[in-house]
Amino acid sequence: MLKRILIVAPAWVGDAIMAQPLYARIKARHPDALIDVLAPAWTRPLHARMAEINDLIDAPFTHGELKLRERWALARQIKARGYHQAIVLPNSLKSALVPFFAGIAKRTGWLGEMRYGLLNDARELDPILLPQMAQRFYALGADAGVPLTEAMPFPVLTINADARDATVRKLGLSLDTPIVAICPGAEYGPAKRWPAVHAAALANRLIAEGQQVWLLGSNKDQEICSEIRQLAPQVLDLAGKTSLAEAIDLMSLASSVVCNDSGLMHVAAALQRPLVAVFGSSSPSFTPPLAIKAKIVTLDLECSPCFARVCPLGHMNCLNQLEADLVYTALNKLKT
Repeated sequence: MLKRILIVAPAWVGDAIMAQPLYARIKARHPDALIDVLAPAWTRPLHARMAEINDLIDAPFTHGELKLRERWALARQIKARGYHQAIVLPNSLKSALVPFFAGIAKRTGWLGEMRYGLLNDARELDPILLPQMAQRFYALGADAGVPLTEAMPFPVLTINADARDATVRKLGLSLDTPIVAICPGAEYGPAKRWPAVHAAALANRLIAEGQQVWLLGSNKDQEICSEIRQLAPQVLDLAGKTSLAEAIDLMSLASSVVCNDSGLMHVAAALQRPLVAVFGSSSPSFTPPLAIKAKIVTLDLECSPCFARVCPLGHMNCLNQLEADLVYTALNKLKT
């Protein structure tokens, strides 16, 4: 019997990418399974680049909205698709409502936020056995109680070369010299953002060596990218000038990437780009870049990781003291 599975996916870029190994595990166990993903519309560029996904369903809810009537209406549409199982990846109560309202027979997920009843295949998480978020998603692809014994594959995003070439032409980009992509933003807050002065110092050094430096990010990253450009005038600032889909495609052209702990860090890892990840207030033990060629740079100060959006001590030494030389050295180590 053809197995139809609905995945209620996370809304954050990085979390959505870390779910891809789960989809690969499902397809390995059930090659003919149809995997559909329920997620916010803006995550479509991510899921469209995951070969295992059959169809995408837009979730018309913003973060924190209950919208019971809208969830009920969506559930009626989903019920008609005849799913055999739903796997709910976010831990919120709200995320489990649509599969429950749709009457999907098997509703799988980790216990959280009083979801008894909403989930009927509820698992109790052992954070010691599954320290990483990606592992926790991956474990839901097997039956309850099955230990995680095999090595989890790394996330993979696929690229459409024709679409990428069209973006290169549209933006008038040159591919004649090696590209280093720097992604200086971090949606979570300033305690995750490597200071512009350090990013600019790194960019100037790379440009002096004959490489080109592209700044990638969204409209929200334009301020820090502008600061970098003032200190490193020869960088190419593409922040806010591309869609998420275009940014993903352009990143695949980079010979190496420098990112904060951000969604684009996980994009770079899933594209198998040589990557240096800069960690400040957050911990690489929970959401590390999952790739073979990835180096983590962190000062491991006594006060970090604090997981704060803004430095509670007011000095942000975890990033202010992390100078360009450390990242430059890590980039060179990726070449060996």
